[in-house]
Amino acid sequence: MFERFTKAARLVVRDGVHLAEQDEAARIEPEHLLLALLKQDGSRGTAVLAHHAVTTASAQAAIDSIRRRGGLSDADAAALGEFGIDVEAVVAAVEQTHGAGALSGTARRPRSIGPRWRVPFSGDAKRVLELSLREALARGDKSIGDEHLLLAMLKAGGVAAEALTSLGVTHENVTTYLRTS
Repeated sequence: MFERFTKAARLVVRDGVHLAEQDEAARIEPEHLLLALLKQDGSRGTAVLAHHAVTTASAQAAIDSIRRRGGLSDADAAALGEFGIDVEAVVAAVEQTHGAGALSGTARRPRSIGPRWRVPFSGDAKRVLELSLREALARGDKSIGDEHLLLAMLKAGGVAAEALTSLGVTHENVTTYLRTS
């Protein structure tokens, strides 16, 4: 499938792998791909994110906030609030007992002795790669660009999609932007 990726999309995947390795993450997640996309310059995907004023710092802050809540979306937190459950108070109590980031679910890979090994893609990241092909085919494009990766992240759901949505980036407005640009 990678033979259909444009140079920009290949760079996103490569940089996502590097970011996961730097984080000592157990798996490459869609969030790594999102942050890698933001590192690119002059591509269609970065143009969409720049149009929505998404920066690496704002995306990282949104990702950290969502991870801190154990992946709960703003809508989930609001729904629980309607039942009198203060998600921030619950998170604070858990962190007081178990340490900062206890609900983040960001597993670290074990330190290995010997040769460095590649970090595997998580199921969610694999789903983003598969959906990017579907996004390209649905748009009638012959190759998979970083804009297709962005659309796939939004469609796949999860932390990266929630972070993008909290920053005002939705599948619908990305599709509209790409159609008009």
